[in-house]
Amino acid sequence: MAKREQIEQKLEQLILPVLEANKFELVDVEYVKEVGQWYLRAYIDKEGGITIDDCELVSRALNDKLDEENFIEEAYTFEVSSPGLTRPLKKDKDYDRNIGKPIEFRLFKAVNGSREWEGILKAYTKEMITVELEGKDVEIERSNLAMIRQAFVM
Repeated sequence: MAKREQIEQKLEQLILPVLEANKFELVDVEYVKEVGQWYLRAYIDKEGGITIDDCELVSRALNDKLDEENFIEEAYTFEVSSPGLTRPLKKDKDYDRNIGKPIEFRLFKAVNGSREWEGILKAYTKEMITVELEGKDVEIERSNLAMIRQAFVM
């Protein structure tokens, strides 16, 4: 397992009790380097949406635990945030939440001459998603998904 994955798993272990106690959901964690700086990020959500006060509560609870555990060698910035309206679908619960809803997705390899699509998410498995595109159900390999998220129709 890569170092990045180990760090992300450790953060998940530390943050889950805090989130469960407050009825928050863990959407994602990431440990990334951007412009020479390391960032450890937790994206959280709850029914009705997350607030800045919620993010601050989780951040304060985790800062001491991160200092105690001291499992990251590099200097980093820790951030707790809402995943935002355009959050990607990553986990099964994200797909479940969006069955029957409009989604937009980008592919690594074009299907029918296009790499960008909008449609209705009909179903998913570990390997495939089924999307209604232009009135027809089409299966797309999940390994071909560069990005998938809920579409917002105006």
